[in-house]
Amino acid sequence: MNWLRTVRAEIRKLTSTRMPLAFFIVLVVFGAATASAVVFGTDMDGSKTFISTGADQQSLMAFAANALVIAGLFGAIAIAREYGYGTVVHTFLTTPNRPQAVLAQYAAALVAGSVLGLVGAGVSAGSVAVGLIASDYGFMVSAADLAQVLAAATLAGGAGAVLGAGIGAFVRNTGGAVVGTMLLLVFLPPLAVQMVTEAGSWVPGTLAMVVSGVTNVAGMGAAIVAMGLWAIVPAAIGLVAVTRRDVV
Repeated sequence: MNWLRTVRAEIRKLTSTRMPLAFFIVLVVFGAATASAVVFGTDMDGSKTFISTGADQQSLMAFAANALVIAGLFGAIAIAREYGYGTVVHTFLTTPNRPQAVLAQYAAALVAGSVLGLVGAGVSAGSVAVGLIASDYGFMVSAADLAQVLAAATLAGGAGAVLGAGIGAFVRNTGGAVVGTMLLLVFLPPLAVQMVTEAGSWVPGTLAMVVSGVTNVAGMGAAIVAMGLWAIVPAAIGLVAVTRRDVV
């Protein structure tokens, strides 16, 4: 089977379930929380200086770090549940070349994660804009900065989904894949920073903020490459594991 046809089949497989809807609801909840923060949130002195500048508003709507985690969980669940339900057997029967089949799964996860990231950033930006209507401040984020926020979330979503897919392929258990993804993206990075301070610039959350234009602790190009490596390494490990062991 042509590889692109395999990718399209994997994408159709993802969209034929309720999982995308469930994750879209999560994005809406995040958006509602952001709007509420803009409308009702205040600083310690009762002011709203946290939305008083374009940089502050850009930081508030930056969604890349959230996209990494949300799309990471999406990718992990999408791949791991195939082993749980046994549908991966049909996948490998249809595409006997396992590396080709797994890469198609990764590609589908990449597309889905990128869409999740883009939609999430759009919802976040829209929520900030709507919340600002009830404040004394206008929307101050430039078109270029808004585009950067959207692009960063798209990139982070794709990277997170591939990372999660790699963990799902390696673990082959939905619960374990979710735990592994959360450990790698949420819990272990702070511990690494405590042990090696210099690592703080290269953990996923910080890289996402760099790409979003919120901080400059690392160069843009280096941050993009590092984020890609965070996705590629688990994906490569998962690919090797799938090709060297039995399907179930």
